[in-house]
Amino acid sequence: MGSCISAIGTANPQYRITQQTIYQFMVNAFGLDSNNAARLKQIYDGSGIDWRHSVIPDFSFDDPAQNIFFGKSANLEPFPGTRQRLSLYQQTAVHVAAEAARECFSAFNEDIAPTITHLVTVSCTGMYAPGIDIELVEKLGLNRRTERTCINFMGCYGAINALKAADYICRADANARVLVISVELCTLHFQKANTLDNWVANSLFSDGAAAVLVEHESKRPRNRPCLLLNHFYSEFIPEGAGDMGWYVGDFGFEMKLTSKVSRHIKKHIKPLTEHVLQSAGLSFEQIDIFAMHPGGRSILEAIEEALAIPPAANELAYQTLREHGNMSSATILFVLQKILQSAPDGGQKILSFAFGPGLTVEGMILETGK
Repeated sequence: MGSCISAIGTANPQYRITQQTIYQFMVNAFGLDSNNAARLKQIYDGSGIDWRHSVIPDFSFDDPAQNIFFGKSANLEPFPGTRQRLSLYQQTAVHVAAEAARECFSAFNEDIAPTITHLVTVSCTGMYAPGIDIELVEKLGLNRRTERTCINFMGCYGAINALKAADYICRADANARVLVISVELCTLHFQKANTLDNWVANSLFSDGAAAVLVEHESKRPRNRPCLLLNHFYSEFIPEGAGDMGWYVGDFGFEMKLTSKVSRHIKKHIKPLTEHVLQSAGLSFEQIDIFAMHPGGRSILEAIEEALAIPPAANELAYQTLREHGNMSSATILFVLQKILQSAPDGGQKILSFAFGPGLTVEGMILETGK
């Protein structure tokens, strides 16, 4: 027997800002003339995003004199350095992560915090030591003997690696109860260098957290839906290595994200899907539900065209993108939560992918259970 996801909780920071409000902030921050403002508006209008969340309220301000985090001048100077950004991460990330965990725990009638045996934390947008893992043990009332694993700086596919680690743990120990928590504060790393890469990255990324309880299939509650973790697959596309990157700079972490990413995915996703299914002993016709990481509208459209599936098959991914933007590793867990909440019939096969630097493609096959 394998493992399963018994519950998923999600959370976002308090500042919920419309995409159009953020667009106006970016026009001002980049000092764009009317021609370039119109070019940027095309990117924002075509993003498929209505709302994003941030731990920084400044993105909603018309007047830079109101700024709290960035400089109060028109060019946002003094522009916060990496130390200042990671300090805000340390102050805020644990609260968003704990909120997601508490929502996850609320699915149970009893207090399950003392029963957690392992904690796996995921983040690529901040780190410190002693870290968020120890803070969460204390904040959530977990046993101080809880075994802790940190998955850092892997980008948008990090949560699938965390689920993989949790699956291995539960398969090895049927009594294990693993709490996976992904927290990403992407907006901390806003860059104002006037480049197309920054235009695109700043139009997509958002802040959020998700918590997942993974346990052995034999221990799962029988009175509610779950998601069985059946199979994992990992491969990277070397020709796309230079088109997506995440680097530590003097002014936060710097994202490299070119338009070629969606082209690479469009070219390779079909053979990669065939590899995943073949290794899982399945055919494409046996897939009932798709759970794709909504890294951007162009990525979802590339998948649809390559796999010849309708946009409706990606509706939960589009909904997540529309409501939250791209929250890096946490985003795929928001999609899985929507599937779990829809309470589908048992036995439905789910194909899921997430993408990140490398260009890495992490895949998994899940199955609905009741």
